[in-house]
Amino acid sequence: MWGYLAVLPIFLAVWAMVGVWTMSLVPGCMGERWEFLGREGPGSRGPGPALPAPPSSFALAVSNKSVNLTDGFPYISLCGSFPPQSCIFSQFLNVGAAMVAWICILRYLQLREWGIPKFPNQLCLGMGLLCALGASIVGNFQQTNEHSTHLVGSFLAFVVGVAYFWNQLVLLHLAKPQGQPGAPWIEPLRLLLCGLCTVLMVTMVVLHLWPLRSAAAVCEWSIAMLLFTLFGLLAVDFSHLSGFAISLRSRPTSCPPSAAHLASL
Repeated sequence: MWGYLAVLPIFLAVWAMVGVWTMSLVPGCMGERWEFLGREGPGSRGPGPALPAPPSSFALAVSNKSVNLTDGFPYISLCGSFPPQSCIFSQFLNVGAAMVAWICILRYLQLREWGIPKFPNQLCLGMGLLCALGASIVGNFQQTNEHSTHLVGSFLAFVVGVAYFWNQLVLLHLAKPQGQPGAPWIEPLRLLLCGLCTVLMVTMVVLHLWPLRSAAAVCEWSIAMLLFTLFGLLAVDFSHLSGFAISLRSRPTSCPPSAAHLASL
């Protein structure tokens, strides 16, 4: 029977997938915002800079029938740029970032128990925490307000996030820990997913610069779904964990004698 810690990666994957799709289903916001911007955008006689025609949100097109799928496909960030989508986007990513950080800490402790050397294990943990930080930055700094900061967050979330799983694959392949849970096909599956993420990231950059923005956006959504799946697969590794314990270590001279009783509270 799986332990309760195995539920955390599954919940993260479901939470993230539901979050990014839900914020695209909020009706009206994308169209209204771009309609407002369009007054000083394409075809406008006003002083505003020319704006490219906005890519259509596929979820919005399904919900209100106002957008044709052939007009374009949006980046995830564009779907969460304007309220109320931005509010949902930020909330889901912030909670998701906290779960990612907690999962990475548990994974670090697990790899340490499996005999992974300290430095590469700490490097792997650092990558995971940077991925969590990037997700939070992406959610809080929308591309329409802080574009450069948003790009930094995207780099941490996507590129460093994929590197986190590549690092784990290499460490586990070299260490070959005994008693690693999961079927024999789990490792090849992770290798396949990491490879797909890498190929899709390169393809996304090339298509974005081409520019074939709709195709690049499809790659971005695919990478996000694959990353969520990779985190969800950690439930297999956590399946044999029955719990965890938090302990504190204090130096003998760090607590004054008059306040020593506080340490037992």
